[in-house]
Amino acid sequence: MSVPERSGSASTPAQSAAMTPAQSAASTPASSAASTPPPVAPSLISRLIAGLRQGAAFLVVGAIGFLVDAGTYNLLVFWGGEGVLYHAPLQAKIIAIAVATVVTYFGNKWWTFSHKQTDNPGREYLLYAVFNVVAIGLQLGCLGFSRYVLDLSTPLSDNISGTLIGQIVAVVFRYWAYDKFVFTGKSEKSDMA
Repeated sequence: MSVPERSGSASTPAQSAAMTPAQSAASTPASSAASTPPPVAPSLISRLIAGLRQGAAFLVVGAIGFLVDAGTYNLLVFWGGEGVLYHAPLQAKIIAIAVATVVTYFGNKWWTFSHKQTDNPGREYLLYAVFNVVAIGLQLGCLGFSRYVLDLSTPLSDNISGTLIGQIVAVVFRYWAYDKFVFTGKSEKSDMA
């Protein structure tokens, strides 16, 4: 069955190839041009709101991870006066960090970066662990700089450099690294378009 040609708008393949883009657009029926609107980029406001939501979720997951870290450490070291790892606080801290890392991984995967799907969760978790080790190094670097370069050793200076400044540097690094390298799967929004 052949399609009847419209007078004045039909062209042969050779004529179509010789047309300029303006002529080609003019010969296209208006109904087909209107049926496929160009993709609209999200507004600055909607991107800002999405970024703030993601940042807030990241901070909440981090706060939960901090509580898990501190709680696990204190249970292992101080439960009942002298916990099972009272005389091994570094090992207790390693265990506490490992438990908190697992908790924050799943919190970030399922909430903060839930809009990104991945086909390789093993790669994702390995990179997550590597970037956590780097972030811990940054935090320790802030404390070490205060202690050994600036020669500050009061409890206040340790808490400012290691806990406050070190934590801020580590949080900013983690957010950037997780978004850029760890949770890199396709966004659900790009699948819908």
